[in-house]
Amino acid sequence: MRRFAFVDRWLLPARPGEVFEVLADVDGYPRWWPEVRSMRRIDDCRGTAVVRSRLPMNLHLQMTRETVDPDEGVLRVGIRGDLLGWAQWIVIDEGEGTAAVFTQEVEPAKRAWRAAASAAPVLGRHLLVRNHEAMMHSGRASLARYLRTGPAGPAGAG
Repeated sequence: MRRFAFVDRWLLPARPGEVFEVLADVDGYPRWWPEVRSMRRIDDCRGTAVVRSRLPMNLHLQMTRETVDPDEGVLRVGIRGDLLGWAQWIVIDEGEGTAAVFTQEVEPAKRAWRAAASAAPVLGRHLLVRNHEAMMHSGRASLARYLRTGPAGPAGAG
């Protein structure tokens, strides 16, 4: 009950190389994804992020690069902090555009997050899943806009 597995598929208006480049630039996420409040690089392979969607709780994450494979379109990180697990993007050429498939398997690490996910299992789990869905909906819309307008264009919730 504590483990969460998510799969989200974003169809985007750009070539796979462009999408991969933006997704691989983790320092740039706050420029286009409003729920990614901050990113800070620790070294070449690790960084921290603060993420917040609709629930009034910040997630503090440390991510460690595991895979960067532009030929296969795969980006994968290990996650520690308020969540424990991993997340991965796979970028796929769809002919008219690109699919970015996000897969994540995590479990809450802090007592408060575990309580939200398990104290009232159905309600807590439902809230956390809806929070993830809202963040991913906003991220897809914001990335599509960013890919159309470029770094100088407007960023924000979608």
